[in-house]
Amino acid sequence: MRALYEQIVLLFSTPLYVLVIGAELLISHLEGVKSYNWKDTIHNFLLSLLTGLTDLVMRGVSLIVITFFFKYSFTSWSYSITYWVILLLFTDMMHYWLHRLGHECRFFWAVHVNHHTSTHFNFTVGFRSGVLEPFYSFLFFIPIALAGFRPIDIFFMYSITQVWAILTHTEKVKKLGWLEYIFVTPSHHRVHHASNPKYLDKNMGTVFIFWDKLFGTFQQELPPQEYEPIRYGITHPLENNSVPTLIFHEWAAIIKDLRRKDIGFKQKLRYVFGAPGWSHDGHSMTSDEMRRQEHIKNSSVKQAYTTDINIKKTG
Repeated sequence: MRALYEQIVLLFSTPLYVLVIGAELLISHLEGVKSYNWKDTIHNFLLSLLTGLTDLVMRGVSLIVITFFFKYSFTSWSYSITYWVILLLFTDMMHYWLHRLGHECRFFWAVHVNHHTSTHFNFTVGFRSGVLEPFYSFLFFIPIALAGFRPIDIFFMYSITQVWAILTHTEKVKKLGWLEYIFVTPSHHRVHHASNPKYLDKNMGTVFIFWDKLFGTFQQELPPQEYEPIRYGITHPLENNSVPTLIFHEWAAIIKDLRRKDIGFKQKLRYVFGAPGWSHDGHSMTSDEMRRQEHIKNSSVKQAYTTDINIKKTG
C-alpha cells in the first residue's frame, strides 16, 4: 500500500517537476542568468537517487516500527477533512524538528549538510537530499502514530510535503504577499540556503512558516539596501565536489577533530553532538557566534561612521 501511495505522488509530481524545471531554464536563458550548472545538477539527481536507495533499504523497517507504535495509539480517527488537515500539520511540525536537529547537532548536520553544499539555487537543488537521513527520519513519525494516525497515511502525507519542499527551491519566484505569513515560500527558503551569518539556521519549516515564528527560527529575506546579497552554499566551501566528498566530508571533519590530542572526553562529545562549528579554541564558530561577530563588526563600522560625521559637523 505504501508503494502504491508513493507511485500516485510520483505520477502527479513528475510532470510538475518537468514543467517547472523547464520553465526555470527558459526564464534563466531569457534573462541571461546562469541559474544552472550541469555538474551541480547531475549531483543533485545522483544524491536524490542514492537517498531513494537508502529509503528503499529502510522501507520495511520504518513501516514495522511505525506500525508497532500505532498499535499503542491513545486515540482513533475516522477519515475526514479534519483528519487530513491535522495530519498535515502534525507531519509538518515533526519534520520541522527533524530539520532543526539537522542544523543544531553536528552529528545530524553531517547527514544533512550535503543538501546545502550547492552554490546554486534552483528547483533541482530540492532533490539534493541527505543520503543517510532515511536511516532515522522515520523515528520522528512515532508521535504521529501514537496520536492515532495510520502509518501509511503518515508516509503519504510526508511525500506530499516533500513535493512542496522541492518547489520552494527557486530564485525566479519573488515574495508572494499574504502567503508569506502562512507558507514556506521561495523567499523564505532562499534565506534557509544562505551562508550569510544573519541567515544561518533560519526558516526550518517545510510547508508552513509559522513553526519558525512560533519556535524562534524565522528570518525574512531582506532587501539589498538592508543587508548583503544572499550567498548560497556552506560557510567553508569544499575542496572538491565529488559525490563521496559531498556525502562524507563532515564525517571526515568530525573524525579529524576527535583525533586532537589537546582535548578531553567532554570536548570530544561536543565536537560530535554540539552545534556545528563549535570549537574549543575558536578555530571555527557556530552560527550564533558568527552572528554576534557580524553584529559587533557592523556596530563598530556604524559607530566609526557616526563619529566621522560628528567630527565633520563640528569641524
